[in-house]
Amino acid sequence: MSEQPRRARVLPKLEQFPGRTADIIRFGDLDPQGHVNNSVFATFFETGRVAFLREPDNALSPPGTTSVLARLDINFLKELHWPGSVEIGTGVAEIGRSSFTFLQAIFRDGECAASGRATMVMIDAVTRRARPLPERAIARLEALRVREGAP
Repeated sequence: MSEQPRRARVLPKLEQFPGRTADIIRFGDLDPQGHVNNSVFATFFETGRVAFLREPDNALSPPGTTSVLARLDINFLKELHWPGSVEIGTGVAEIGRSSFTFLQAIFRDGECAASGRATMVMIDAVTRRARPLPERAIARLEALRVREGAP
């Protein structure tokens, strides 16, 4: 049997993300091993998504709608330790009929500590059912795509 060559891992760079948010590492974020607990990475990604979605210029939640998280995948790349801060990069990777997927990354001192993909579904605020993305939201999502070179 011949082995397939391994593809080199291409890590995202903060400059590729149109949305950037900072957060601090809290002492309470640590687990018994002394590094940031895996669940906190999901919280950092949430911080980045919420800031991105709530940015008034982005207009990603038209009146009568909201977006809900349908899927979250995280690739843990480096440990994080307290004290310190992180930067969270967020950008659009894919656009569907009623959903869109963010590509996100967490950076500490310029190095990528984790990357993730979060699929959001636009729902009607009253019926709580998926609804198609409006043209205006699609246009804005297109403008907020992750820049070239992202994995």
